[in-house]
Amino acid sequence: MRYRINRPIAGRRGVRVIALDGGARAIIERLSSQPWGCARFLSVAEPRRNAGEQCWVSLLDTDGAVSSLADELADADVVVMVATTGGDAAAASIIGATSTVRAIMTAGVVVGEGAAASQTVAVLRPLARVLVVSGHEEDVSDLLTALRA
Repeated sequence: MRYRINRPIAGRRGVRVIALDGGARAIIERLSSQPWGCARFLSVAEPRRNAGEQCWVSLLDTDGAVSSLADELADADVVVMVATTGGDAAAASIIGATSTVRAIMTAGVVVGEGAAASQTVAVLRPLARVLVVSGHEEDVSDLLTALRA
């Protein structure tokens, strides 16, 4: 064929999977033990404000090392925010806005059901280009596989 590509499709440069709450942190800790290409699994430490009222987010990796959102997004091309029914709205807003400014694709996964999940969906809907709502944490793994994480 004239346009056939005879080499593998390159993977992502950097996928950042960020847990927005304790339930999501437990999910990504289980997922992080699986073999992934370029995915880094992080959780929100705590949104903070400095004297000028600028917000920033500190992130923890699965080993407990702290990094800044800016450092983590420097070489990322996809950010996946994972939340259960208690997602951190302030952190999600900062992560979503920072990703948008840097032209980084965002996805959100809400693992949960019922009214509490719908509140989390309402928070993530304007911040994620792709939003998955599921009652099964395996769907997070499926999304990461589809993104070639």
